[in-house]
Amino acid sequence: MPIKLPSDLPAFSVLRNEGVMVMGEAEAMRQDIRPLKIGLLNLMPMKIQTENQFARLIGAGPIQIDLRLIRMSEHQTRNTAVSHMEAFYRPFRDVRNEKFDGLIITGAPIEHLDFDQVSYWDELREVMDWTQTNVHATFGVCWGGMAMINHFHGVPKHLLGSKLFGCYRHRNLDPTSPLLRGFSDDCVIPVSRWTEMRQEDIDRAPGLTTLLESEEAGPALVADPSHRATYIFNHFEYDDDTLKQEYDRDVAAGIPVTVPGNYYPDDNPLMPPLNRWRSHAHLLYGNWINEIYQSVPYDASEIGC
Repeated sequence: MPIKLPSDLPAFSVLRNEGVMVMGEAEAMRQDIRPLKIGLLNLMPMKIQTENQFARLIGAGPIQIDLRLIRMSEHQTRNTAVSHMEAFYRPFRDVRNEKFDGLIITGAPIEHLDFDQVSYWDELREVMDWTQTNVHATFGVCWGGMAMINHFHGVPKHLLGSKLFGCYRHRNLDPTSPLLRGFSDDCVIPVSRWTEMRQEDIDRAPGLTTLLESEEAGPALVADPSHRATYIFNHFEYDDDTLKQEYDRDVAAGIPVTVPGNYYPDDNPLMPPLNRWRSHAHLLYGNWINEIYQSVPYDASEIGC
């Protein structure tokens, strides 16, 4: 089944050109099924790029997805056109009375700030509490995952001495987990962050299970069944060239930066980077969507009850 997107959203043509099944409102209305309503709370500055990345992953499976784009109510982005935001995004205050089958909370480039220093922290805490009554399953990504695990369990984030930047091999700690169905014993995940979550802190919080971890990058994927939540601190959703774009921006700006590790062939930034995470990215998000489909009430009004 395809993912339902507004036909004038940039992701519609991008994904269709890639061979991803997409449909507009008219085609969706002809199908007598209930699509999964998935919200994307997009906190990243490059909104359109992030929309494409997540739509590509959640729209690749056999289940029809109705993707809804959400923003923080008062925070205004400076990197995406106002016309795009007004056309495709709804502020959280306008969706708070709705029910969602799933919600993805993205990362945000604000790691250096304490959580309570973030301008929209109070509203984001409201969003996270709202997921417990209005969302069947939530996926927190990078800073979004760190914010959720801190909010629900008090797990702190720690500043790193230098940026963790590159593609790191992660071990599969629980091959029986439904989220890791089809995963091999290890996998590569892109990482780009200045902070970390530590396993000893996670271990002190009851009910959390680490599913993927790396010797270099630490815990990566954590299941939180009591809150119907999953947290990932790294970036399976990244495009082939996302780390390259970040590296090139820093080099052009004169910012000291290391070449992202294990990304370019022979660590040579003059060579095209290799995508070694695409298959596992589709597996993870496909498994997450499938788990929602298998467990969510057909009557959306019963979500959170």
